Amino acid sequence: MQLPNEIFIPEIARLVAEGKHVQFTPTGVSMRPYIEGGVDSVTLVRPDDLQVGDIVLAEVQPQHFVLHRIYSLQGEQVTLMGDGNLRGEEHCSRSQVLAKVAAIRSPQGRSKPLTKAWLWRHILPLRRILLKIYRHTCI
Repeated sequence: MQLPNEIFIPEIARLVAEGKHVQFTPTGVSMRPYIEGGVDSVTLVRPDDLQVGDIVLAEVQPQHFVLHRIYSLQGEQVTLMGDGNLRGEEHCSRSQVLAKVAAIRSPQGRSKPLTKAWLWRHILPLRRILLKIYRHTCI
């Protein structure tokens, strides 16, 4: 059963704020190739010590939540973008970052690398080609 984000995400945020680790399977394709929606699971923790390259769960608009990578931090301003996105950034404040990804696991339980994706973030013009190759060979 899939709960609506308006119910599910605030509960995740509450548990993480209490210091608990929360594991769930995100949906969507915006974090390809690092997280395959509906397949891989992520473990979320408190969003202490945010850094560029971290993957976070954030509320970017009221009741609109994303699991995306931090592209820049300027004071309280956080800029996010999904790894599978070719354009479009989201902006939020640090207080709107609800959790940080501490682990990514495949369906077989294997740990996937928790990379900062430095190179991936800097080859935006090539992403379209690389994501097309990924979709045709890995999915």
